[in-house]
Amino acid sequence: MNHPAELILHQYMTDAVRGDSAMTEETIQQVATDVADALRRQFGSGKSRGDFKIRMSNVGRPTCQLWYEKNKPEVALPMPTNFMMNMMLGDIVEAVFKGVLKEAGVQYEDSKKVSLDCGSTTVHGSYDIVINNAVDDIKSASDWSYRNKFESYDTLASGDGFGYIGQLAGYSKASGKRAGGWWVINKANGHFKYVPATGLDMDTEIAKIEDTVKTVEENKFERCFEPVPETFRGKPTGNKVLNNGCKFCSYRFDCWSNLTERSAVKSQAKNPPTVSYIGDIIAA
Repeated sequence: MNHPAELILHQYMTDAVRGDSAMTEETIQQVATDVADALRRQFGSGKSRGDFKIRMSNVGRPTCQLWYEKNKPEVALPMPTNFMMNMMLGDIVEAVFKGVLKEAGVQYEDSKKVSLDCGSTTVHGSYDIVINNAVDDIKSASDWSYRNKFESYDTLASGDGFGYIGQLAGYSKASGKRAGGWWVINKANGHFKYVPATGLDMDTEIAKIEDTVKTVEENKFERCFEPVPETFRGKPTGNKVLNNGCKFCSYRFDCWSNLTERSAVKSQAKNPPTVSYIGDIIAA
């Protein structure tokens, strides 16, 4: 375990399973209030999701994606019908997790709005929690992300397309508190763990944020990632595929006009994986 509170939480959950602990009405009401606030935020704002603004939650993302969000939001792939439900699940998990922290006796400071001055632009956001003077983010994750992306700080840093590291660094700098890490809850089975931000270099991350803000202000577009060679059984196929940093970008088809997503051409599996190819495809 990577955080002293993990053992406390596991003990509380063990007692709850045995029926030896109960959640107070005060905490239940707080969880309900947080969920209600999330519903209003997700469903009742009346604002377009295309309204662009640089903020803590997106300042760690690739600048090419931010350029599209600012200048060409209409070319984004349509959000899947499960998008809103998935967002709500994350909000509900966060609300319940905070309730469990409180009932387990873990002292924490709740969400608070903070601001980071980046020259002519001020970046605003709200961190999730602070434990022992360290800012922590609460993330719900798929089973794959829980086991792979959130295996450690290094695995997160190797493919942080959603900008979680920059987001945490921004909260830390703006609040004047240490960068703690991520409480990650597996949406598939309820497992949870703490991933400490042990490799986070604050000066480097803040410099990245400032560069991002400057690039957005100057409204310059430049691709952040290049295609990579496809390999099959350790050998190159001669094809180029989309960089992992682009795979979940809603603007990838506009950014890469020669992008084709199809079954892996070399795979002999009954259900071959889908691969994002760039340019002409060599099938033989």
